[in-house]
Amino acid sequence: MARIVKSGLIQVGNKVDTEKSCEEHRNGMIEAHLKYIDEAGRQGVNILCFQEIFTGPYFCPSQDSKWYDLAEEIPNGPTTQLMMEYAKKYNMVIVVPIYEKEMTGVYYNTAAVIDADGTYLGKYRKNHIPQVKGFWEKFFFKPGNMGYPVFDTAYAKVGVYICYDRHFPDGARCLGLNGAEIVYNPSATVAGLSEYLWKIEQPAHAVANGYYVGAINRVGMEGPWNIGEFYGQSYFVNPRGQIIAEASRDQDELLVAELDMDQIKEVRDLWQFYRDRRPETYGPLVAL
Repeated sequence: MARIVKSGLIQVGNKVDTEKSCEEHRNGMIEAHLKYIDEAGRQGVNILCFQEIFTGPYFCPSQDSKWYDLAEEIPNGPTTQLMMEYAKKYNMVIVVPIYEKEMTGVYYNTAAVIDADGTYLGKYRKNHIPQVKGFWEKFFFKPGNMGYPVFDTAYAKVGVYICYDRHFPDGARCLGLNGAEIVYNPSATVAGLSEYLWKIEQPAHAVANGYYVGAINRVGMEGPWNIGEFYGQSYFVNPRGQIIAEASRDQDELLVAELDMDQIKEVRDLWQFYRDRRPETYGPLVAL
């Protein structure tokens, strides 16, 4: 009998004026997601993932310390605690990308992973932090310090790779070596900059590593920064590199797909990339 995992991705445009408080942003964006979480529950989704920093706008075009107040503790902060309740309610694994506060002045771009019984399993902290015009992320985020964990959930072994991470094949391979069957990449990425890469890099990671990828992007324009259109098009790609489900470019949406986990073994047995690796020859990759 085939092992099928039903997975969902939620893409949503910003709902709160950027002049509002961080608490208003958190409440407004959570409220915007709840109907899609409920719909995922009704559809029997097994694993659900939101977009990067889903509780607010993508604030990194600014260098405004106001946004530090959007950060919260994991797992004891209000958002993770709420999603633990929803995970248990729907027997659904939830990947929750939020702005994390480790201590005052130390913040990370993080995703919490919650198992289907509501248990907090752990977190991934974004490792690669850009610092270019419109994406001043080093002002807001410390680089991750937890490696590339894979979480053994009720339905599949799940890894997370956040937005800019996807430009680096090394971490994508580490996730495969650590046992990932599905890798989620919550993102905030705009047209005119990265769109030409959107459907190249992650299918390449899926092929090279023999796993599924769920890529999530927000939608719409976000003032006052207006760095470009967040072009949606969240999608699932299978281990053959084929996009099997894709969301719209400009609409709030829950995208659901059935992922055949047996395909992972089929592809890896055909393309023996893990067997034929030559790590002893890769020294230059980690040379300083």
